[in-house]
Amino acid sequence: MLGLAPQAASATGVTAGTLIQNTATATYTAGAASGSVTSNTVTVKVDELLDVAVAGLTTTPLAIGAANAVLEYRVTNTGNGPEAFNLTVNPTVAGNNFDAVVQSIVVDSNGNGTYEPGVDTILASGSSTPSIAADGSLKVFVIVSLPAGATDGQSSQVRLTADAVTGTGTPGTAFTGQGDGGGDAVVGASGASANGLDALIASLASVSLSKSATILDPFGGSKAVPGSVVTYTLVATISGSGQVGSLHVTDSYPSGTTYQANTLKLEGASLTDVSDTDEGVATGTGIDVNLGSVAGGTTKTIKFDVKIN
Repeated sequence: MLGLAPQAASATGVTAGTLIQNTATATYTAGAASGSVTSNTVTVKVDELLDVAVAGLTTTPLAIGAANAVLEYRVTNTGNGPEAFNLTVNPTVAGNNFDAVVQSIVVDSNGNGTYEPGVDTILASGSSTPSIAADGSLKVFVIVSLPAGATDGQSSQVRLTADAVTGTGTPGTAFTGQGDGGGDAVVGASGASANGLDALIASLASVSLSKSATILDPFGGSKAVPGSVVTYTLVATISGSGQVGSLHVTDSYPSGTTYQANTLKLEGASLTDVSDTDEGVATGTGIDVNLGSVAGGTTKTIKFDVKIN
């Protein structure tokens, strides 16, 4: 069953195809007698009015990063008869900092309001929506990705347009015999075409890594001589408003040195050298600290010691 949820917005007037019938009556007197007559019955078939409204449902700009983003729209049939609509997506809107890449247009097939890949119906190129009843609406998802070259914080809009399959045009334009119920279809105030906008904001993160060393020699000084302990400090800086995932910081022990057991630290907290539940591992050749997902605006500091042989 397709998600055609009723809306508070009302369609325009009497349902298309409805027969409006009317018969007049005249009463009179003639001398002492009275009488009445009826006219012939006049039947008017209500034509279909073609009208539509489209609303973008993203109330604040939707963050988009490495993964696809799902924009949500609602297409409402504000005409007085069932109608299908052709949908087009335009990611090139004046004022955009970047133009999103459209991947697909998807109909909320089960009407639960949530995008479900493999469940909801992807509209093939050139195909229209299912027929939407008068006063009914259909939720539509537009799947987009970030183009190459977009930078953190840039903004964009994506426009979804719905056009009545029966036809569009200047209000009052008629399509003879094409209305629901056999009457004409007449273009309403919307021109049988409407559009809505949803907004995006690029949410990206980047990583920089710096390394420094301090030395403590056997004599209490800072000379690099055999027996001196070198403490390496690695600082990972994550910039931007998004986040990075699967972030690992690795380092190999320099030739001529020996790792000092149990000196590996993250943010000042000691890590075990073995592979266990904490973030760090120190092997015979180097260290590996798994930082996982890290938000932009964050720094992570790692330290470990080696001794000069």
